[in-house]
Amino acid sequence: MTAHQNGSISTEFSDFLLNCFVRSPSWQHWLSLPLSLLLLLALGANMTLLITIWLETSLHEPMYYLLSLLSSLDTVVCLTVIPKVLAIFWFDLRSISFFACFFQMFIMNSFFAMESCTFMVMAYDRYVAICHPLRYPSIITNQFITKAAIFILSRSVFLTLPIPILSGRLHYCGRNVIENCICANMSVSRLSCNDITINRLYQFAGGWTLLGSDLLLIFLSYTFILRAVLRLKAQGAVAKALSTCGSHFILILFFSTILLVFVFTLLVEKKMSSDVPVLLNVLHHVIPAALNPIVYGVRTQEIKQVIQKLLKKGW
Repeated sequence: MTAHQNGSISTEFSDFLLNCFVRSPSWQHWLSLPLSLLLLLALGANMTLLITIWLETSLHEPMYYLLSLLSSLDTVVCLTVIPKVLAIFWFDLRSISFFACFFQMFIMNSFFAMESCTFMVMAYDRYVAICHPLRYPSIITNQFITKAAIFILSRSVFLTLPIPILSGRLHYCGRNVIENCICANMSVSRLSCNDITINRLYQFAGGWTLLGSDLLLIFLSYTFILRAVLRLKAQGAVAKALSTCGSHFILILFFSTILLVFVFTLLVEKKMSSDVPVLLNVLHHVIPAALNPIVYGVRTQEIKQVIQKLLKKGW
């Protein structure tokens, strides 16, 4: 590929090569089967949830629209990342074009930001439902969900779009081998011949701004929920509320914790194998996607009843 002017991508090669688990290549063999099963579970569970909500008119309500949005985000992230990883494991198809690499980078960053923000809106939904039940129908409306979806999309795209743009403007003149299974921002940027301080700072500041603000608001929502739940007098109301919100909160903590562990491993990568953060990065693209529809769907009584009804009809 010839070099381009005006700050665009400047390279001496036409694509990147993804090199998974440099120090532990045997991981590819034992990881391929469980990763395939997790992908099938994630796609099957999310598609079941989406179709169930679409077919059943009684589920055409704001809370289930949020579940549909979460499932859609999970599905896109899975299909953007995991099939390419499996192609590397099975067929050694390590090559990825520049456009595909930076597009994958954008999808991963923007959709994870959307998912984090969706969790925040869902926490607010549960807060209003439990703390202000009489006002819930007037606050959480279809119009509110539309505005929330627009906010989630615009905030995430606006704050994450600079990440692939900054990486794409770098001059890649050396090695084209990415020591990762995916086109993670810093894994790609390290291959350039330029100073990547701005890339590092923006990735760090942007990530903690998005994740940090969402986690703070989620924590506040569930703090108010817990306080309101403990005041409930009706028999069984506390257990029901804690069961519903507890599973949601655990899932959100899992989504956030695996990100924090990934960041921690990057900070101490000199003290451990560099393949560990790569493994965590891959798993983070499929495990939450597989768990979300199960926890939110199966543990939601209304969705469980609709699925059972559809199965009885031979759906």
